[in-house]
Amino acid sequence: MGFETTRGGTRGGRSPRGALLNWANKMTIKRIRKNSSSDLLVLTTVGRKSGAVRETPVRWFPGGDGTWLIVASANGATKNPAWYYNLAATPEVTVDVQGRQVDVTATQLTGDERAAAWRQITAASSQFAGYQQKTDRELPILRLTPRSAG
Repeated sequence: MGFETTRGGTRGGRSPRGALLNWANKMTIKRIRKNSSSDLLVLTTVGRKSGAVRETPVRWFPGGDGTWLIVASANGATKNPAWYYNLAATPEVTVDVQGRQVDVTATQLTGDERAAAWRQITAASSQFAGYQQKTDRELPILRLTPRSAG
């Protein structure tokens, strides 16, 4: 399992960052954990360089068979978000989604599977098509698959 890391681009929007974003993310994470009907999840990764636990709110889409799809869009920035590289290093992570905490494994979609998922995602949220237009990197799509309890 796992995935081949998608390279950054040469053009793109500004990558969200800073104290205001950190505060907004903390407030969003609290809201996600209280609201089981949210289309956001809390992605908990381990920093590939720091080893620190990182929590990030991420929009999700149904992936079929009890899986979730997420897009490493970073607002159409030139570079992939840090959480993407954390997943590449350690794809076994935890998500808080739909009122529960789930251990998942992340895999990157490619080829026809990615194309079908991209059509589904952009049909549900045209915002992601806008992110893709900002950058020349292909926005990675990841499937989060629950790991069995055993």
